[in-house]
Amino acid sequence: MAIRATLLVMITTLGLTACSQGTPTLMNLRNTESGPDEFAIVPTNELELPADRSTLPVPTRGGPNRADPNPEADAIAALGGNIERANRNAGGLVGHASRFGVAPDIRSTLAAEDLAFRGANDGRLLERLFGTNVYFRAYRQQSLDRYAELERLRRAGVQTPSAPPPGL
Repeated sequence: MAIRATLLVMITTLGLTACSQGTPTLMNLRNTESGPDEFAIVPTNELELPADRSTLPVPTRGGPNRADPNPEADAIAALGGNIERANRNAGGLVGHASRFGVAPDIRSTLAAEDLAFRGANDGRLLERLFGTNVYFRAYRQQSLDRYAELERLRRAGVQTPSAPPPGL
């Protein structure tokens, strides 16, 4: 009788495991649906005709489109800031951030490194056998405790004017 109960529990467990969806969809950042992508639809600004067409800037490949929205400039203007001044200062930030060089293929490089890391940390035998998700356990050592880091920065004298309270 105990063997039948054990066998029934094992078959039920295997059946429920087979019904799982695999990788949680929250970690899948690709659009796999056949419908429209709501993030691809961007409202454009109204078209404007200049007073003199000879004053139009020369088109540049990959340059901005005058009808495309500029949310950063819109936010600066809404808060009463000077858009030209903000745009001048942005170049310094980009220059400082890229002072040691920029890898043009950084996304593919990171994707390959991430795949190699997850391949080396792909779980134990039963996790691989049953397709259990080990994503969070693989990256646990690289995670950052934001409140411990906040306290470390405060002890070091770094001003942290606002931070969400624990639990949010």
